[in-house]
Amino acid sequence: MGLFPSNLRSPPKYLLGCILCSANGLLFGMDTGTIGPVTDMADFKATFGGSENSTIHGLIVSCILIPAALSSFFAGYVADRLGRPKGIAIGVFIFGIGAAIEAGAVALSMFIIGRIVEGLGEGLFLGNLVVLICEISPTRTRGAMTTGPQLATTLGLVLGYFVSYGTSSVQSSLSWRLPFVVLASLSMIMCCLSLFLLPESPQWLGLHGQYALAEKAWENLGVRPEEREKVQANVQVTELHSDSGEEVKENTTKKLLEIFSKDVRGRTLLAVFLMGMQQMSGIDGVLYYAPQLFQQAGLASSEASFLASGVSAIVIFAVTIPGLIYADKWGRRTSIIYGGIGMAILMFLMGGLYAGEAVHKTTGAGRWVVIVCIFLFAALYSVSWGISVKVYSAEIQPQRTRASATTLSHSSNWVTNFLVALTTPVLLAKSSYGAYFLWGGCCVVTVIVSVIYMHETKGRTFVQIEEAFKGRKLSEDAECTENTSRT
Repeated sequence: MGLFPSNLRSPPKYLLGCILCSANGLLFGMDTGTIGPVTDMADFKATFGGSENSTIHGLIVSCILIPAALSSFFAGYVADRLGRPKGIAIGVFIFGIGAAIEAGAVALSMFIIGRIVEGLGEGLFLGNLVVLICEISPTRTRGAMTTGPQLATTLGLVLGYFVSYGTSSVQSSLSWRLPFVVLASLSMIMCCLSLFLLPESPQWLGLHGQYALAEKAWENLGVRPEEREKVQANVQVTELHSDSGEEVKENTTKKLLEIFSKDVRGRTLLAVFLMGMQQMSGIDGVLYYAPQLFQQAGLASSEASFLASGVSAIVIFAVTIPGLIYADKWGRRTSIIYGGIGMAILMFLMGGLYAGEAVHKTTGAGRWVVIVCIFLFAALYSVSWGISVKVYSAEIQPQRTRASATTLSHSSNWVTNFLVALTTPVLLAKSSYGAYFLWGGCCVVTVIVSVIYMHETKGRTFVQIEEAFKGRKLSEDAECTENTSRT
């Protein structure tokens, strides 16, 4: 017998597939962590005159998001037609092209075009990460596995902030170009790895009626029979190949509209709402504009706020780790409700301090309370909404609509993200407290809707989740399965 158990020497392929799939989240995190510090650099402002205007600043940051929303709407269909790994790889490749255009931009318009292209790729791949992981993971570890992209995103935030901090001392345009060079290079590497090494989903094979290959795929992934999601009971075979262009168009339209069929309409709308309100909590206002928020709270220099932004990224990454470990112990519904309450309190506290003029930039405890609240908000979001909302949105859908509905909900996420990114600098310029009250109010609304409409999905198979949303009690077989998985 070797020094290590055989299962440690050769981990199951589903675990390796989940790790590789999750690693693509680094790209999204790096872009989010880079764009705020980069647009605050003196050389960036010198290269693109006018970027100091709050409206233009918001446009530069947010122009990635509407293209992402549009491409995300079709990302599920692309993944259903070509396969999950190919859909992800195509999106990552387009994302890398956009980052390369940004790195080489010689005019503000060219930089914005790069962000638009980047957004098109981001929308194609990001939503499908959770879908693929959800479909290749054992039921008992699905929650933990599907938090992987969020963990990678938070690690990307850390890398983005500190790569930008490291290049900020360069006395040329390379100070802001180098982070995008790194991002473009990493994108091309991840594209190749995803295309050639990511496993295909057994659920996708079942969707195309290839049940024998689906069972073989489960074997290759190393998932035990009792932990596999049944493909035949949960899929609807759809012929996606046709010699007739009209038939292909008809099938495409039918596929896209199926997410609004009577039996799944409510779940689709719930997922769209939750993913939209995830951004209306203000998280990307914090992540994109952290340097400005810390300067507003009174940190003396741009360098100090830059470092504080990096610390917040480290905090986010650190708290996501226990969130991943305990994802299948903490309920999705519980995390969203209690996380939302905590985030609302923090936002109202910060808004109240600014409204009461208790935050002074040079003296007093008010500014430090705001800075600590920003850290706490980012940490609480990452351990609750950052994990649970995306997992929940994918889990509640039946197989035939999972990819399309999940990516549609990501479209909602991108649209609201755009609104937050575009309006945050304007709100901060007009009022020191308005943004905080707006974000806190959105958290409260989300909590109310979650209390009324959410069903818990923790530890349940897709069949059990389906029964819960259809208002049926769990069957004896389902209950036995659930008890076994918990054991």
